Parts: sequence; structure tokens; C-alpha cells
Amino acid sequence: MADVTREQVLDRLRTVEDPELHKDLVTLNMIKDIVIDGSAVDVHVELTTPACPLKDKIQGDVQNAVKAVPGVETVTLTWSAQVRSSRPPSTLLPGVKNIVAVGAGKGGVGKSTAAVLLAFGLHRSGAKVGLLDADVYGPSIPKMTGLEGTTPQVDGKMIIPPSAGGVKVISIGFMIEPDKAMIWRGPMVHGVIKQFLEQVDWGELDYLIVDLPPGTGDVPLTLAQSIPMTGSIIVCTPQDVALSDARRAIKMYEQLNVASLGIIENMSYYLCPQCGNRDELFDHGGARKTAEELGVPFLGEIPLNAGIRIYGDEGQPENIFTKTDDHVREAVQRVVANAAGRISIQSQLQVAAPTLSVES
Repeated sequence: MADVTREQVLDRLRTVEDPELHKDLVTLNMIKDIVIDGSAVDVHVELTTPACPLKDKIQGDVQNAVKAVPGVETVTLTWSAQVRSSRPPSTLLPGVKNIVAVGAGKGGVGKSTAAVLLAFGLHRSGAKVGLLDADVYGPSIPKMTGLEGTTPQVDGKMIIPPSAGGVKVISIGFMIEPDKAMIWRGPMVHGVIKQFLEQVDWGELDYLIVDLPPGTGDVPLTLAQSIPMTGSIIVCTPQDVALSDARRAIKMYEQLNVASLGIIENMSYYLCPQCGNRDELFDHGGARKTAEELGVPFLGEIPLNAGIRIYGDEGQPENIFTKTDDHVREAVQRVVANAAGRISIQSQLQVAAPTLSVES
């Protein structure tokens, strides 16, 4: 029997599509190496995000495709990940690959909780992550990340963001007294957001998660006008009032030409830890239905859970991923993975978007 060749393996890999990007792995430059040892083949696949939600499917498809090459008996995969950038070259935040705004149509829906979960979940997957607290009127990120009372260091004209468990964090909460009310008009809000973008040394990041104030005010407009964003994620609860406001937030981002990465339904249900009874306190399924009606992705459901509240209040978000009930961890990790997948898709769309050139 003839020896297995690299060209034969590559030809088979051209039939394997990334299930989210809908292009083959070779075209997407996701095949980094092929090692052939007799009848054994090892394929090095580089994912577009370390939190890839469909890694198992890619593995099965690759193994099935390569096993179809005559002479191949075993197929193993070696994994790595390289987050793709959705942003064109820019002098503002040049080291940041993806900027994701997390917003809500109204307050009290757990927007900041979702932003923290996304930031720490993506970091736990192996990504470099920053968290920008742009909710200047109610900065809760310092408390939720265990950085309350921290004063950022300054190097020349640049602010060095403190780190919480490996996630770089900046917030107006670091720079004001804890109980001080932020009575600011639009221009002042615009100024502090611009400072956070221009004078914070974020370094190299795969994702910068931006926690926005609720509603459709100055901060989203400032961000959209200042920097190219990968997209927005809207957080809501299942009840009709929250969903109505979430629709307005999604429509706002459409008007600002910011892609919608999806909707998260927070406080979706309560699962009793003693008896396992599921209680849908605020109704259920409204966010999924809204996403379908608006044609935007649904990223998943986060349950109402005491562990999420306790570890958020204590500034220990890592514990949500390690010490809460299995169903809570799985639900949160599913949302993080789905968000990472949508960011990868949007990155591919923005990089592949056609540009117009005019000949003089």
C-alpha cells in the first residue's frame, strides 16, 4: 500500500468546514501542521477562539475526513487557539483584537454580572482579556472583581489597569470616593470614556469587554464614534418590560452600525438546590423569542442563583466557575462559549467585508 501523503490529508481537510464560519479549515488557515507516521496522522488545528463552542464537532469531522484517506488507521488532533482580530489597523487600542459592548435596555437585569462572567470566562479559556467599566453612574465592577479601593498606577501619561485574576480592569470607581454620586452631563461622560480608551495601557488583548450604563445614552454613542467595535451583547430578563427595553437597545446599536452579537437571558429560572424543582419566577423564554423575531443570536440562559450573587458581592468571580452547582457552571460556560463563537463569526465577516476603491 502506498504511503499516506500530506497532499492527500490536505485534500480531505478541504472538505471539513468550520461549523460557524462555514468555510473549510484549510482556507481559514486553521491547519497548522500535519504529522504522518505510517498509518497514524496527527493534525494540528488552530481554533479562532480558545472558548470554541464546537470543538468536539470539529474534532469528529476532522477524524472522519482523514480516516477516509487510504492507509490511515488512527487520527489524533493537536489543538491551539489564536483569536482573530475584527478591527482594522488603528492608532487607538492597536493591541486590542475585539471590543465587545455589553449593554441593557434597563437597569437591574444583571448586565454588569454578565460582563464580568464573559470577561472571566473568556480569560479562563486562555484568552487575554480586559474589562472596561463604562457604567460611570453606577460603577460596580471594582466590587465584583475584588478590586474595590484599588488605585491604578500611572506611568507617564498612561494609566496601568490593575489585574483581577489575570483580567485587566479599569473603572471610574477607582478614581472617586465609594459613596460619591456621579452628577455628570454628557460632555463629562464623553471625556472620561475617551480617557479610558486613549490613556489606559491595555497592551495586547484578545477581548476588551465594555460594561455600559443601562439605556441608550451618551456612552454607547461615544464608543461607536470613537472606535470600531466587534459588536454588542444585550442582557435582559424574561419579563415583558425588560424585553421591550432590550429591543430598543438592539435597535440603537443597529442605528450606530454596531453588529448585534446576541442576547443573554439573565435570571432565566431558579433551580432549587435541595429538591431540583425549577421555578420560572420572571417568566421564561422571552429573550429567545425576541432574538428570533429580531434575527439576532440567542446566547443562552443564566439562572437565578445564590452562588452568582454571593461570589459577585465578595469580588470572587472565579468561584462562579469552580464552586457553584454543576448546572450553573454549565449554563454560564455555555453563554461564554456561544459569545466567543459569535465574536469569531463577526471577526471573519468584518475582515472579509469588501472595500470600495475609487480610481482618480
